[in-house]
Amino acid sequence: MTAVTLIKAELFKQGGLEKYTWQIARDFCALGIPVTLLTSGTVQPIFNDPLLKIVSLPLSHGFSFMKVLGFDRACDAYLKQHPTPIIFSLDRNSYQTHIRAGNGVHAAYLQHRSQEEGLLKKTSFALNPLHRTILSLERCAFENPELKLLFTNSEMVKQEVLQFYEVDSEKIVVVHNGVEWTAMENKFENWEVEKEKTMRLLNLDPTAFQFLFMGHNYHRKGLEKLLYAIAHLKSEHFQLSVVGREKTIAVFQELSVRLGLQKKVTFFGPQKDAIPFYQIADCAIVPSLYDPFANVTVEALAMGVPVISSLFNGGSEILTPSNGWVINSLNDIRSFSVTLRKAFERKKNAQSAAAIRASVKHLDFSHQLRRITEAALRSIDLQD
Repeated sequence: MTAVTLIKAELFKQGGLEKYTWQIARDFCALGIPVTLLTSGTVQPIFNDPLLKIVSLPLSHGFSFMKVLGFDRACDAYLKQHPTPIIFSLDRNSYQTHIRAGNGVHAAYLQHRSQEEGLLKKTSFALNPLHRTILSLERCAFENPELKLLFTNSEMVKQEVLQFYEVDSEKIVVVHNGVEWTAMENKFENWEVEKEKTMRLLNLDPTAFQFLFMGHNYHRKGLEKLLYAIAHLKSEHFQLSVVGREKTIAVFQELSVRLGLQKKVTFFGPQKDAIPFYQIADCAIVPSLYDPFANVTVEALAMGVPVISSLFNGGSEILTPSNGWVINSLNDIRSFSVTLRKAFERKKNAQSAAAIRASVKHLDFSHQLRRITEAALRSIDLQD
């Protein structure tokens, strides 16, 4: 009988990869397939199913690279004792039969960062044991001859895999990130009513055009570039909401003041519920320096919000002239500001929001997850 082992460390965290892990586990179970989930720490399952078994492996203490290596070795030891036809990893591990590279390609990520950092920082990338460990595991995983399928969430990541590693292109399957399109329906239909309430609650101007930046780690997500670009529009009637976690948030707040944007930009920090911010937004901006596929891209579209994205966000692949804009160079601040102005001239309304939401109906989670699970099962059938 077919059985699946899923691998994802630290499932007590909340994020896109963790969400995908649970969804894939649920999807396999729904097909009547037993699933063993290898993880670490104390885990509270988000669904109960007699076909789901959770095995929490101990993590090594000490430095981050030791934890990564320790989890990989613990998984390897467990798999030798409990092999399954499908070993599906959503983490970086040295061995699996199927991988979803939701974190992208670490070698490509370091290359992108090197273009933005000084010499000292670039040198540290080569010496940092965590980077070296991840790169080693990445090579073992991608170039393992027993690997059957490698799922990427964008064509951009697929090309990066082929650029940095020796992988048969036929093994790589691109499945863009899914979104809870159906589950968002009620929130979308009520966006106009909820917008008025939220604007009052957040003390925002209901007559101003509302830009939205959402993401953790403001530097990697490109907020600095955005602030410089949007400063070219500061004479216009707009506001920018900044949502997400950032350790050095004061640095970005000070930059907004230096650029004369203190009355235009509001920093809301991390929020448990992103929906109200999508409901008030006229345009979401994703100026990522590197992002395999930023979930905010498809979430915003599913809420009827047009998106401006950098070319370095794999999510930009789902943008069209009718639902957004793609910035080819974040360093061309003037060109960036021109794109912001184009968006500014297209304030969201009921008709435009409905059309934008419809453009990503095919990316509903249920559809995208089924593409992954069915492809994995077919790969086993072909081997048999």
